Amino acid sequence: MAKAHWTTAVLFTTLMCSSHFAWGAGKIPASDEFDGDYEASYQEVPVESIQQFVQIYGIVKDNYVKEKNDDDLFQQAIKGLVSGLDRYSRYLSPEEYKQLLQYTEGDLASVDFNLRFDPTMQHWVIQHLKPDADSAKLGLKNGMTVYKLEDQELKKLNQDQVKHLLDGAIGSTLSVQLSANSAEMSVVRNTKIETDIESRLLNNQVLVVHVKVFQQDTANEIKRIIESHATSKLKAVLIDLRNNPGGLLSAAVESADLFLNQGVIVSTQSRSEGDQQFQALPSFEFQNLKVGILINHRSASAAEVFTAAMKEHGRAWVAGEKSYGKGVVQKLFPLSNGSALQMTVSQYYTPKGHMIDGIGVQPNLNFPLPHDLREESYIEHITDVLLTQK
Repeated sequence: MAKAHWTTAVLFTTLMCSSHFAWGAGKIPASDEFDGDYEASYQEVPVESIQQFVQIYGIVKDNYVKEKNDDDLFQQAIKGLVSGLDRYSRYLSPEEYKQLLQYTEGDLASVDFNLRFDPTMQHWVIQHLKPDADSAKLGLKNGMTVYKLEDQELKKLNQDQVKHLLDGAIGSTLSVQLSANSAEMSVVRNTKIETDIESRLLNNQVLVVHVKVFQQDTANEIKRIIESHATSKLKAVLIDLRNNPGGLLSAAVESADLFLNQGVIVSTQSRSEGDQQFQALPSFEFQNLKVGILINHRSASAAEVFTAAMKEHGRAWVAGEKSYGKGVVQKLFPLSNGSALQMTVSQYYTPKGHMIDGIGVQPNLNFPLPHDLREESYIEHITDVLLTQK
């Protein structure tokens, strides 16, 4: 067994060195192989920690109730190393990385099945899952009950709330728990859904603009929608960002720039990428237009960047509930075997220097959608309160 452990030590030391090189450099070499620039980092590998890992590896290999091969154990170790950093970083297998590259950043997606409420069973059950779908390969089947999504018990939710949980940024994972005693599993949101911006003018002359995700043309579309209405008659604009998972940072910055004429919109801080600031450009196009923003606990990332900038500059009144609290920038680090690391490299900060990640954005008016209030009545109430703001 000693020989096997020594082989493990050599292999894992090589793995740790290669990983350290990728992180330390902050950039991935153009070729599939790591180049000589990384050699200096070999001295920084913590030998004592490697020895401890080898010891634990040997104990697991010899004593775990089920026999595990070396490849499975290494894959598990790598996943633990990366996923333990934060809730967003993860190791991607070659198959997962290849699939991720097919996605367009800023797209909105759902999982490859639907849920319906069964009144007889008093449970939500899976439907419309095709036999060859990715979720089916994980063991899910039509007719199976689902107890929780994203750690939220479904019995307490209505159809719209369940659907909002199923939707998210394309390529992101959804936590699924089938019963109270079962383990959680992760399925990928891989089915693209339409993300057109929806708008409607209410009787109180407030224009409601629903932005589902920030995409490349979002700012231009918001501008076009506002300009299509006579701004002299508009009393206010309410930008609905509920359940918006984020999308493109650049699109959120451009959208905020429509309403701001100076100052920092967002800044990022990074150990490897350097610090950046995004400034608003001088403009007076919509400066006299009253703006409100509606958020909920699933408004995240770029949606939070937009909301925080508008709120802290005093340009918008914010209603709803505290946002999700995802304020990080992630980067893909391709590896030579076709796999990759998806890892957090920097964090967002608001114009006043507040961190978003793990904290979120607090609304001026904390008023979540009550269960007994219709959506239309809720929006009307929010817009009426918006009109009373100075």
